[in-house]
Amino acid sequence: MSNDLIVHNMQEQVFSVGEGSDQARLEYHRQGGVVDFSRTFVPTALRGRGIAERLVRHGLAWARAEQLTITASCWYVQKFL
Repeated sequence: MSNDLIVHNMQEQVFSVGEGSDQARLEYHRQGGVVDFSRTFVPTALRGRGIAERLVRHGLAWARAEQLTITASCWYVQKFL
């Protein structure tokens, strides 16, 4: 799983990795030049592998590349800011 591709679905405003019910997610809300990372979720079967951290680092790199103002209502993402 550690080498699985992170998919960015801009319409749904989510980064994800995995398939079906075994899908980890980083959800966000973008409004103009501001992005709020609102939720991380990793299903039980995928926990303990650093997947949430990978998703957060990927999402933050995207937001910085887009020169967005970053906020986080998700406690886990707040740890990285």
